[in-house]
Amino acid sequence: MEPDGIIILDTFAEAFPIWISRVLVTADTTKWALTAATEATGFATSKIACPCEAGIERPLSPGETPDGRPGYAIMICTEKKAMKAAVAARIGQCILPAPTASVFDGLPGAKDRFYTQMHYFGDRYEKRCVVGGRQCWRIPVMEGWYTGEERFGLAKGIAGGNFLVMAEDRAAALAGAEAAAEKIAGTPGVIMSFAGGIVGSGSKVGCKNYRFPMPASTNHRWCPALKEKIPDSLVPDGVGAVYEIVINGFDETAVADAMREGIRAAAATGKIRYIGASNFDGKLGQCRIPLKELFA
Repeated sequence: MEPDGIIILDTFAEAFPIWISRVLVTADTTKWALTAATEATGFATSKIACPCEAGIERPLSPGETPDGRPGYAIMICTEKKAMKAAVAARIGQCILPAPTASVFDGLPGAKDRFYTQMHYFGDRYEKRCVVGGRQCWRIPVMEGWYTGEERFGLAKGIAGGNFLVMAEDRAAALAGAEAAAEKIAGTPGVIMSFAGGIVGSGSKVGCKNYRFPMPASTNHRWCPALKEKIPDSLVPDGVGAVYEIVINGFDETAVADAMREGIRAAAATGKIRYIGASNFDGKLGQCRIPLKELFA
């Protein structure tokens, strides 16, 4: 059943296939596990210009990690051929230097696997070890030892699941988007790669108003400031601000479920007028998630 008090537009979110690696980041304390996980998922909002898309999936209790320490699961999303470089760079440059941090494979059952070869940083002083039944490496570092796995799995997923939160003004729209992002955060199997899970500047493929090429430009049809100036505006009457929630996940079901719960949370604020979705008429992605079918 659709949430009361809002209008859900008869449209669809357009998602596309992607590969995902899940990395478990642990540390002596929750603070340092979160710090390392946050650093490792930086500059990873969109494949438009970032080397990958990444985000924190959820916190992990000591009972869920190989070394019995608190941690966070992060998801790194990119093309299969680029995954090794993306994961190795974020472990080597963001997690290995973080105080007390370690990494472990979050997809131990995956058939597709790759090696990061992080032990070469040890300059032949590294040692093999076993942690929680997993083959790991110990690398001498200034604080003592860095310990972690270097073999990781990857699996197929989808990226770009989304919905648009619309309200009369920016404060109301942001309140609804924040409620949606907070509801989705921590959901197993999905991430929101943008800052705080919210997009304030949506994009479309390419541009048409300059002679030089660009991979993306502002999604002008969803800009309220252009509603009376362009013939193809999609902004409904009375809407002064639009925010987008973008979700990546391991499968369409996980993404669709997160969308549904996020929309309900946004509607519950009582400030949202419309819910829509960003798509490119099916030209970008192979997966379509109709909004109305989420509540059928």
